Amino acid sequence: MADSARSADPAVQRQLDRLTMLSPGRDVLGLERIAALLDRLGNPQHRLPPVFHVAGTNGKGSTCAFLRAAIEAAGLRAHVYSSPHLVRFNERIRIAGHLIDDAELAPLLAEVLDGSEDIHPSFFEATTAAALLAFTRHPADACVIEVGLGGRLDATNILPTAAACGIAQLGIDHEAFLGNSDVGIAGEKAGIAKRGVPLVTMDYRPALADRIAAVAADAGAPVLARREAWDAAIYQGRLHYRDTRGKVETSLPRLPGDHQAMNAALAFAMLRHQDAIAIPDAALKAATGWAEWPARIQRLEAGPVRDLLPAGATLWLDGGHNPAAGETIAAHFRGIGATELHIVLGVLANKDPHGLLAPFGGIAASIQTVEVPDHEHHAPADLARIGIALGIPSEPAGDVATALRRIAARSDSSVQVLILGSLYLAGAVLAANHQIPA
Repeated sequence: MADSARSADPAVQRQLDRLTMLSPGRDVLGLERIAALLDRLGNPQHRLPPVFHVAGTNGKGSTCAFLRAAIEAAGLRAHVYSSPHLVRFNERIRIAGHLIDDAELAPLLAEVLDGSEDIHPSFFEATTAAALLAFTRHPADACVIEVGLGGRLDATNILPTAAACGIAQLGIDHEAFLGNSDVGIAGEKAGIAKRGVPLVTMDYRPALADRIAAVAADAGAPVLARREAWDAAIYQGRLHYRDTRGKVETSLPRLPGDHQAMNAALAFAMLRHQDAIAIPDAALKAATGWAEWPARIQRLEAGPVRDLLPAGATLWLDGGHNPAAGETIAAHFRGIGATELHIVLGVLANKDPHGLLAPFGGIAASIQTVEVPDHEHHAPADLARIGIALGIPSEPAGDVATALRRIAARSDSSVQVLILGSLYLAGAVLAANHQIPA
């Protein structure tokens, strides 16, 4: 599915329009175009600070947020490349702690696009090139780079080496590109393995772990797996991490969900199994309280969207859009004792709404189905039929505002509502509620 972006800055928007027009390669993975483009730009991938490269089906963005928080808590500066953006394209490129500003972004994109018209890069490839080029022009102590899709053939895998690589939670997603075999997907994610660079992983079922180990062995990368090289657990309301260097005990992340504690632990393991930069344990402990990552079980503040519900209601937002995300999010709400959760659901056309919704049986009181603005999506009526088939009362609402007003009219002031199904939908909600990621 094609990517896109909008900007209030006319100069930036002109370049984003060009970027969209130059993207016929968007449906083809591979490193040929990004290699050719970066060669024209002087190969910035060879001039980066120590890189932390993170893949995974879910949790890779949160892991990157914990990496950044720990690096900054150590008094160091980090460049960060992540995707997709929620509201502003600038969110994808963070330079030494700050989102790239429009005055730098517009000429940067122009420079990349002026040199690539005959290469026809994808949106993501051109964006990756712009980020890497920007990173070489500002001093920093580290780079945190999130894989866009897969790993082996993702544009970010043009990176020649890294301080550490990591793989977060695995599951089925992007089947059109990666297939519907979780073992095959594990192999694609493991494709970021680099010779001599530690590949830090979570614990997976044996078939997935074996596939990752085989790919890493071929690349000459040591695998540092959870429960073998490191481990972590939640005990008495705190995160306990350990490896051969010792133990770290800290508060649970302020990002809701037990899964976020494990994402933080993965970041800890990556930082403690490299020697390119020094990160004291005190910085790891600070990271759980510092890290922010919008649209991941995010409780919305007062604003035009939140205020459509009664004053005592709670409105949650999550961009989760695959079965693994559904299981994780539903587990969180079960864990906090939610027994009557109302869901507002919008799902892109290339995603699996049945797999996403199935884990919410027993806790979802109703589903209001909506469109995802400016993107191809499952029709709300079709989504409602899926919800009904799962035994959850469901009906199409069309848009988020209509859905929330309908829930408010039928519920008391203590209602809990979750907007779910797409990061693009989440971005539209954040913009409408005046909560712009910074």
